[in-house]
Amino acid sequence: MRVGLFIPCYVDQFYPQVGIATLQLLEKYGCEVIYPADQTCCGQPMANSGFEHLTGGCNDLFIKNFHEFDYIVCPSGSCTLHIKDHLHATTAEGEVAAGGIRKKIYELIEFLTDVLKVEQLEASFPHKVGVHQSCHGQRGLKLSQMSELMAPPFSKPEKLLKMVKGIELIDLDRQDECCGFGGTFCVAEEAVSVKMGKDRLADHLHHGAEYITGADMSCLMHLEGILHRQKSPVRVKHIAEILVSQE
Repeated sequence: MRVGLFIPCYVDQFYPQVGIATLQLLEKYGCEVIYPADQTCCGQPMANSGFEHLTGGCNDLFIKNFHEFDYIVCPSGSCTLHIKDHLHATTAEGEVAAGGIRKKIYELIEFLTDVLKVEQLEASFPHKVGVHQSCHGQRGLKLSQMSELMAPPFSKPEKLLKMVKGIELIDLDRQDECCGFGGTFCVAEEAVSVKMGKDRLADHLHHGAEYITGADMSCLMHLEGILHRQKSPVRVKHIAEILVSQE
């Protein structure tokens, strides 16, 4: 299958190793991966700030770059959900292409579990790891069960992580609490955002996490900033980095 690799802005600029790990994972399972070099922001920051009507250029470029692939894969729940819910075009032909993209774009974890149906991994990461369930991935893409629902629990990220040799996943008191990042929320409501991040970290630290992982590097970036200011030895790693690790 031909897979278009969609890399979010913040991953491209600050965490390129996450894009590399994503590429390695997809190629490892036989995908032909192509990275459209002129891709830009998907428009999510503008849309989340109330300016979705200004994202037309982002939409048109995204459709141009990705409409011909069998699948589009992105290592970010929030960017994936934005495309799934908000990608549109101004022309009838473009809207047909946009509709096709909305159906075939996948966040990395759901692509590995639902499309490739990965059942084993050749990876090793001998550390105590806490899993952060990002809001968009959990509540929008249904990557894991929401604790307020009375239904059998499941977690696609944890299913994959449990295949990694030597890893120890810690239990948390509040498994699906928001970290406070929220995109532009952390700028508009800095104090609230930081307090939420500190509370989220306290749960991981209390249970002895050496690393905190998740499917959204944006959330992990927020937590990493707080850890850095607290001079904590705990580190963050995108789940793709752990799934290709050979420690």
